[in-house]
Amino acid sequence: MSSNQVKASHILIKHQGSRRKASWKDPEGRVISSTTRDSAVAQLKALRDDIISGKAKFEDVASRYSDCSSAKRGGDLGRFGRGQMQKPFEEATYALQIGEISDIVDTDSGVHIIRRTG
Repeated sequence: MSSNQVKASHILIKHQGSRRKASWKDPEGRVISSTTRDSAVAQLKALRDDIISGKAKFEDVASRYSDCSSAKRGGDLGRFGRGQMQKPFEEATYALQIGEISDIVDTDSGVHIIRRTG
């Protein structure tokens, strides 16, 4: 792996303000269109708490709840370098230590928690 690349997994919850209001879980965007940012953040915080406390595994939560198609890989986005992700996502990922999970990160896609894996 190039030293300027990172590897990460994430969980995305889309909401009314997301640029694309559809996902594999909600192809018509009905749930996403009625989800406020605040409620997406609350859901994500609860999921993060379950992961941090050991009640749930990151991969399992991503597979079940993430609005990103990476859900089928347990949230795994693979390796990426600078300039490949939305800026807030990139900055948050690079700031994490390997194994660390971010707080809520806002992007045009929605709200995320990110786990740096490499």
